[in-house]
Amino acid sequence: MVSRIVRDQRPDGGGAAASLAPGQRRPARAPRSARAGKPGRPPVGVLVALGVFALLVLAAVAPSLVAPQSPLASDPANSFAGPSAEHWLGTDQLGRDQFSRLVHGARYSILLGIGATLIGLTGGIVLGVVAGYARGTWDRAITRLLDVLLAFPDVLVALVTITVLGPGEWSLIWAVGLGRIPGSARLVRGEVLRVRETGFVRSGIGLGLSPARLVVRHVLPNSLGPVLVHAVLGVGVSIIFGASLSFLGLGAVPPTPEWGLMLSEARQYLSIAPWVAIWPGLLITITVVSITVVGRFAQQRFITKRSSL
Repeated sequence: MVSRIVRDQRPDGGGAAASLAPGQRRPARAPRSARAGKPGRPPVGVLVALGVFALLVLAAVAPSLVAPQSPLASDPANSFAGPSAEHWLGTDQLGRDQFSRLVHGARYSILLGIGATLIGLTGGIVLGVVAGYARGTWDRAITRLLDVLLAFPDVLVALVTITVLGPGEWSLIWAVGLGRIPGSARLVRGEVLRVRETGFVRSGIGLGLSPARLVVRHVLPNSLGPVLVHAVLGVGVSIIFGASLSFLGLGAVPPTPEWGLMLSEARQYLSIAPWVAIWPGLLITITVVSITVVGRFAQQRFITKRSSL
């Protein structure tokens, strides 16, 4: 009798097996990775998105390896030619190879997305750290400034920036990047305020560590997790916004093979050569969707990791 009671009270569930009804199965155990709190394998969709983004980066870094033809070489006698062995995706109104222009255009879109995101991230980190850590007058002043900047539409900020700097590739990057600063700054400020109240930061203040050392060594590294995830998602947003500005004639200038500009030039030929507009629009969509899928997956991983701490 005593041995039976002890067996029923064992923590490994030894008594549970004896109490199972005939035909009843033992509950399935969770996978080892889940029990250990480790993330599982990324879904197939995320792997596909990573592969697509890797191909786009390859096209941006070494476009000549993918498309040997020049994106600027024109052949008016061969304008609006359909897809063929020589021109895989056809030609545009000037007889330029559509596939080569799309491949070379990846450089402008990827550079725009990453460059604008870095500008917004850098400015947001500086303003957010100062506002969140210094607090007081600095916090109130920067918060009011961010509220004012957020009150202006991004298109207006971009228009003013391009008017001052002039049209061009780098002007477009700055126009999109400056509009990303207020949102990044508010996110960084919130994270810095959270980390500033933790025990290890308060201990550092009590030990007399300088504010610069506390920020660089402790506050900033523990605040960048959600900020970097937000930045990944911002790359896709920047690409769409930059393409929209180029479509409106505020970005890249002809004959630059930029996807938004290609869409703008092709809109008047939709009835006779629809492929001239379909391919740039499709590439913009695929690029943004792949970046968004990767960013959402990273965001879920970060939330899961934070909740398990």
